[in-house]
Parts: sequence; C-alpha cells; structure tokens
Amino acid sequence: MNLVNWTPLRDMEGFIDRYSNLAAPHARAAGDVGKAFDWKPSVDISETKADYLIKVALPEVEKDDVDVSVENGLLTIKGERKYVQEDETETQHRVESMYGLFSRSFTLPSDVDEASISARSSNGVLKVRIPKVQETVAEAKKIAVE
Repeated sequence: MNLVNWTPLRDMEGFIDRYSNLAAPHARAAGDVGKAFDWKPSVDISETKADYLIKVALPEVEKDDVDVSVENGLLTIKGERKYVQEDETETQHRVESMYGLFSRSFTLPSDVDEASISARSSNGVLKVRIPKVQETVAEAKKIAVE
C-alpha cells in the first residue's frame, strides 16, 4: 500500500484552475478587473541567457485582433478570436474550438528591458520576445588611499 500525502489547498487550486473558465473567467490585468473573457489561450514560457520567450497559441486569430501591452511591469496579451461560418448552408454538429475575447497577463521579472519587447505572429503562434537587461560587470578597481 502506498501512502499519498493529501494537501487540501493543492486540491482546491487544481479545482479552481480546471473550472474557473466554465463559470466566469476574469482578467487579472488592472484595467480589465471584472471584465469577463470567453477563453484563455495556452502559453509556453522559456528563458535563455539573453531573453524570455512567451509563445501563445492563437489559431485563426488575425494579428490585428491581438493587443500586446506592457505597463508597470505587467505584460498583457488580449484580443478576440472571431467565429466565422464559411458556408451558411453548412450545419455545425460540434464546435469545440474556443471563440470570443481572451486575455493573459504576466508579471515581468526585474531584469527585463521593457522598451525592447517585440511580438511576431506566424502560423497561429504569437511569439513575444522579452530581452533581458545586459548587466555590466564592473572590474575591480584599486583605490588609492590619500
């Protein structure tokens, strides 16, 4: 028999994460408090020595329908995926894709260069590159005592 540690808070966090979009998803960005969003795109975040990279899965979202902004150390990506029925005589039996307004916000670490953030959309993936501030290592300097 294996013993499993039960952590009630971890179980509650998992429950909230799984079902928050079904009830009334809300943005966390300061300007969007209380505004409901329809879905939350999946995100991959990676880091190199030079920068951070955020990849956002936005299939069938036009670049004009996406807004990327940074303010007070908070990066916000929001927009809309519009539902377009290509053939009006076609009957939809099941639509599992998410449509409507979306928003994701991320607190940036202190070592980023906010002025140099860039975003590029290609093949349904938005890539936001966040360069790190290049630290200059001061060489040891001998100071003469007078």
